[in-house]
Amino acid sequence: MSGKRYPEEFKTQAVEQVTKQGHSLTSVAERLGVSYKSLSDWVKRYDKPASQRKQDDDQAAELRRLRAELKRVTQERDIFKGSRRVLCREVKEKYAFIRERLPRYPIKTMCHVLNIERSGFYAWLKQPLSAKAKDDNRLLGKIKQFWLESGCTYGYRNITIDLKSDGETCGKNRVHRLMREASIRAVRGYKRHPGFKGGKTSTAAPNTLNREFTVDKPDCFWVTDFTYIRTYEGWLYLTVVIDLFSRRVVGWTMKSSPKADLVIDALLMAVWRRRPKEKVLVHSDQGIQYTSSDWRSFLNEHNLEASMSRKGNCHDNAVAESFFSLLKKDRVRRKIYSTRAEARAEIFDYIEGFYNPRRNHGTNGGLSPVRYEKQYYQQLEDV
Repeated sequence: MSGKRYPEEFKTQAVEQVTKQGHSLTSVAERLGVSYKSLSDWVKRYDKPASQRKQDDDQAAELRRLRAELKRVTQERDIFKGSRRVLCREVKEKYAFIRERLPRYPIKTMCHVLNIERSGFYAWLKQPLSAKAKDDNRLLGKIKQFWLESGCTYGYRNITIDLKSDGETCGKNRVHRLMREASIRAVRGYKRHPGFKGGKTSTAAPNTLNREFTVDKPDCFWVTDFTYIRTYEGWLYLTVVIDLFSRRVVGWTMKSSPKADLVIDALLMAVWRRRPKEKVLVHSDQGIQYTSSDWRSFLNEHNLEASMSRKGNCHDNAVAESFFSLLKKDRVRRKIYSTRAEARAEIFDYIEGFYNPRRNHGTNGGLSPVRYEKQYYQQLEDV
């Protein structure tokens, strides 16, 4: 009986048993077969003048209306989080947008805010997928895989390169459409600021490279620079040495102090790994580490020649600056590592596990630095 909706007359008579006849709530509830709480709520409600009850009912009804309105407005606001562009898309894309959010929002609300008919959405749901739609779903699976493998940084151009390497024949416009529909986006870099274009030539070494960043064979021209990585233990200083031929990081080191051995150890790794047979031009900026006597002695001992950017001119060492921009966009962007060890581990994984062997590079025709070098040496063998 507790599940029934009792008529008003029954409730008022039950209340009078308590208020006028003096019976206890417990005894009346047991005799009538209602719960103690229900009877208690009836007493609170009906032991008032009719005018007061009407006022309370009106207030309760208004409160329910306001709560429902707040829920509706909140849902309409949250539906578009991260996907407001769907308002400008085709009807089928709006249908797909609704289907993705069915577990979270009512169909009626979504159709209302998107200004489409529910009947059309239901009809679209019943239609079987076309062959093209099925192939799009298959291709989207690969797109998500390559995007995740890139650390969620690749845009549609690099994804297209990976797909073609995997045997797909799709064009970049199709990949762009599928990524847009699935809200898969590339990580954007930092805002570029115009650099200083002048500057004095160093007295320690001339600017021999002179922005000739395109070379035709490995281990002839290296560029080097260092940057700062933030951690809660303090700065971590990263130095890299990059081969201009393939843009491969051939040497690197990470230390907690920006002393001269920071840059020398990175160059030592490059010499040890590459073992160049001819003299290599090593281009750097005019930092104190690169003008020290230890640096010059190391260059002389290992058949290396110094070249230096003009003072304050970042464009003269643009390749190294570009690598640091990629690193910070792909991994370090607005992040403070807990420890230097954590930062070292992630940067090592980026350089040796992703950038060198796998990251597509525009100057290499879309090939990673490692693959570009392998292609070069393979062509030499074939000649």
